[in-house]
Amino acid sequence: MRLKVLLPYQVFAEKSDVLRIVVETHAGSHGLLPQRFDCVAALPAGILMYETELDGEVFLAVDEGVLVKAGPEVLVSVRRAIGGSDLERLHELVLKDFLEVDEREREARSTMARLESGFLQRFADIRHG
Repeated sequence: MRLKVLLPYQVFAEKSDVLRIVVETHAGSHGLLPQRFDCVAALPAGILMYETELDGEVFLAVDEGVLVKAGPEVLVSVRRAIGGSDLERLHELVLKDFLEVDEREREARSTMARLESGFLQRFADIRHG
């Protein structure tokens, strides 16, 4: 298989001759082998593992995104990715950095929604007043 991990502004990793891929999805952990049917999966923040004969098992911490397998091509598009060999450290990064940022983003969106709602209410009051 050929694996390409895409970030918003760059290609993070591109590997050929990938023997297998294991990825976490919202439905659980899934393995991809070369003959597996084509598929699409939404990815939460988690760990992606791929294996090549040359590199062995390689682990990536990935933020939420999407995986598409079409024939031998596997495209993974995520907001952020970090590579490393220490699986425990990568798992900590997912929990600490990726999920913490997601919580801050939710709070910011909630604050913006309250501000917009207040602005629209005041605008409606001015228009009808």
